[in-house]
Amino acid sequence: MKEQIIQLLAGQLPSLTEAEISELIEIPPNPEMGDYAFPCFRLAKTLRKAPPMIAQELHDSITVPDFVEEIRVVGAYLNFFIKKDVFAKTMLSAVREEGFGSSKEGDGHTICIDYSSPNVAKNFHVGHLRTTIIGNSLYKIYSKLGYHVERINHLGDWGTQFGKLIVAYKKWGSEESVKEKGIEELMRLYVLFHQEADKDPALEDEARFWFAEMERGNEEALKIWQWFVEISLEEFKRTYRLLGMEFDHYMGESFYRDKTEDVVSRLSAAGLLTESEGAKIVDLEAYDMAPCLILKNDGSSIYATRDLAAIFYRKENYNFDKCLYVTGQEQRLHFQQVFKVVELLGNEWAKDGLVHIPYGLVSLGGEKLSSRDGNVIYAEDILLEAISKIRTIIEEKNPELEDKDTVARHIGVGAVIFNDLYNQRIKDVSFRWEHLLNFDGETGPYVQYTYARCSSILRKVEGYDSKADVDISFLTDEASLGLLKELSRFPAVVKEAANRYEPSVVARFSIAVAQAFNHYYTVNRINVEDPAERNARVLLVDITRRVLRDAVELLGITCVEQM
Repeated sequence: MKEQIIQLLAGQLPSLTEAEISELIEIPPNPEMGDYAFPCFRLAKTLRKAPPMIAQELHDSITVPDFVEEIRVVGAYLNFFIKKDVFAKTMLSAVREEGFGSSKEGDGHTICIDYSSPNVAKNFHVGHLRTTIIGNSLYKIYSKLGYHVERINHLGDWGTQFGKLIVAYKKWGSEESVKEKGIEELMRLYVLFHQEADKDPALEDEARFWFAEMERGNEEALKIWQWFVEISLEEFKRTYRLLGMEFDHYMGESFYRDKTEDVVSRLSAAGLLTESEGAKIVDLEAYDMAPCLILKNDGSSIYATRDLAAIFYRKENYNFDKCLYVTGQEQRLHFQQVFKVVELLGNEWAKDGLVHIPYGLVSLGGEKLSSRDGNVIYAEDILLEAISKIRTIIEEKNPELEDKDTVARHIGVGAVIFNDLYNQRIKDVSFRWEHLLNFDGETGPYVQYTYARCSSILRKVEGYDSKADVDISFLTDEASLGLLKELSRFPAVVKEAANRYEPSVVARFSIAVAQAFNHYYTVNRINVEDPAERNARVLLVDITRRVLRDAVELLGITCVEQM
């Protein structure tokens, strides 16, 4: 119906393309204002008329089609009222389709997503949850649209910080303590190094020496480093299992250390590499950016060099259409520099094919987290605490529930994920339990509860046939149409989330569906005696359940059948 309205308007508006008209069309916030609305503000400049006058002239020139009840001018808007039975039938038919929300637009295209990427020998703290949760959701969203997605965990497993750790381990650590306490002991040593280096700056020189030894292949240095990597990865994977997430590749910075020479050669051959105070840089002053450091004055590589090597490796091995980098907004300049260097090497695909997806800070109670100062909160602890609190609520409200531990895990983890993804990713996130675990607010538990309510209704109804013809007259009331409208948005929501790299679009959609369903459930009896009415009512419950499940799965959340 929207497409037909677009064509109707396009016949009267030669200055706008159908795509432009589609972008302008809105769904009014109040059903009394119609089902679709076309704003005329944009036309005022080209037509040199007031928007309300343009709306009236459009109204007078359009022949009302069969599926439209009325076209009404409301201020500067042209509002379309669709016949309720036609509207309900059309939307119900679309939402009932198998694979609703899916698409084949990505067939034959590859997207690489670089996300999570925690630093080895530092605990997986709350701050790492953001990149992990956002990246995992984008993977699911793009997969829903038919793209082949390579999930890459670019571990921070190379760099001067390992020189610092080696110094700290050799001076103040022991094999027994690291074996016993794992990453906790590595963190203690890392923090201790900085405390001691503040008093004795010579320690920084020692750290640089040991990292240079790692780059030269020193056996002792690499053995200690590899041990730290294995300890860290084991702990990281425990958190990933708790989140229900996997990766296709664990390829950290160290994977590219033998590929940085090729980067240096390419830059030299292109005449882009210059010397500055003994270091090798690419001058980006012409692009209003600081220089991109390629080699430090001791000849060792830096993470920019390894990021460049990673880009070329991924392009050659995966032939990506886009490579997405989900990292904090504080790395915006770094990626602008790296992407510009790739472009300057003659790679036009870098302009659209390399995308930095920044996000805001994470805090607990408003305090920023820092691994250097030791002020950290483990991601695993946050997740386990959420699960524990949900388990307590279940014991209070539904002590007879089967498999309480599994239910608590899905709801608790889901609550943390939803809390992160509900707001736009660029905004800061604060973990506050009173909001996070609320079953009545705009939260994960609220959506989970709505899904479980749908499942409960379906278990109790007898004689329901999901494939039977439906008497549309039972679904033309305001609450039923409102729910159908929300459900029918799902394909557009998935595409918008992908286009904007914004999972919050899906999270907010799931809340809108849950709210519309609970209104529908409140004003309509579902399990009525009349089989025709019952089947129509229950079908809407069944469809809602399926769309809610598919939506929250795109966020990385698993629904539960009972709560």
